[in-house]
Amino acid sequence: MTTTALVLFSGGQDSATCLAWALDRYDRVETIGFDYGQKHRVELDCRTTALAALRAAFPDWSKKLGEDHLIALPVIGEISETALTRDVEIAMQANGLPNTFVPGRNLLFLTVAAMVVYRIGAKFIVTGVCETDFSGYPDCRDDTIKALQVALNRGMETRFVLETPLMWIDKAQTWALAHELGGPKLVDLIIEDTHTCYQGDRTHRHAWGYGCSQCPACDLRRKGFEAYAAH
Repeated sequence: MTTTALVLFSGGQDSATCLAWALDRYDRVETIGFDYGQKHRVELDCRTTALAALRAAFPDWSKKLGEDHLIALPVIGEISETALTRDVEIAMQANGLPNTFVPGRNLLFLTVAAMVVYRIGAKFIVTGVCETDFSGYPDCRDDTIKALQVALNRGMETRFVLETPLMWIDKAQTWALAHELGGPKLVDLIIEDTHTCYQGDRTHRHAWGYGCSQCPACDLRRKGFEAYAAH
């Protein structure tokens, strides 16, 4: 039986690693991304570039890589007041969460992904959420994902599986996983063609990739790369 997975692919390091992970395991893999009014929407351009680079660099994976779905969810940007959807400085909030947290974003992403998976007759949904390097986002926690899996399966009378290959590893281990899956070629692709910076900076090139080097996303990516490169 052919196994098909849908990978939530934002164009960033984590989701690119998850995409490689899925291509290494499943017979067919489709991707899905979301345009929700994010300030760093340059990541949407990077999705296209990264997918093309992946196809060119890994012919065996290219044969498995199917349709890419780009879904517009402007409602997220319209109703949320966050540093990713408004022109405000990144800061901690009174509730202890950074204002880069977009409430409900991952819940909605995974629900829409489940709708697509239901339509294409697949079973597996792969997402790069993580409890180790997650900035405290509650919708990245393992308990959240497990609860959502139950809700989606009950609500759609299915047996979806939400796969979270990065849940218990840190950024250094994520770089190492990419190397394990695709060697230096995949690591170089992630450095050159993915985007993580919350400021959308593609003008400054560092050893770990492009970014402002100041925002939390850049800081995590840089520290993880330095720890990975030191081994």
